[in-house]
Amino acid sequence: MKSTRRKFITTTAALAAGTVTASAISLKEQKEEWPIVHHVFFWLKNPGSTEDRDKLVAGVKTLAKIETVRKLRVGIVASTEKRDVVDNSWAVSELMFFSDLAGQATYQTHPIHLEFIKNCSHLWEKVIVYDAMDV
Repeated sequence: MKSTRRKFITTTAALAAGTVTASAISLKEQKEEWPIVHHVFFWLKNPGSTEDRDKLVAGVKTLAKIETVRKLRVGIVASTEKRDVVDNSWAVSELMFFSDLAGQATYQTHPIHLEFIKNCSHLWEKVIVYDAMDV
């Protein structure tokens, strides 16, 4: 029984170490590939409207067609633990990754982005943008 338990513990430790190593490699590759992060939070004019939220989500997803957007994640508020440091007052978020500042600048003036603003700006009351770069 002890040898089986020892083998189980050794195998589990090896698998855990491999997972950590694979995750670290993946994060390192992503950091080198997409060092510019653009995170936008939207507050809806009609915060209780699922229809408006879904229209905004669909609109944000069109931004993935812009050639300089390397990755796009669209989210809604998660039902996580309520804490003083958590702001869950927004409705929709977009998280984008760019290879460089030039790519992010291209995104800002791209016709698809401008069309998104034209078609969806009536849905939001407030927008906050956080741009960051890897250090």
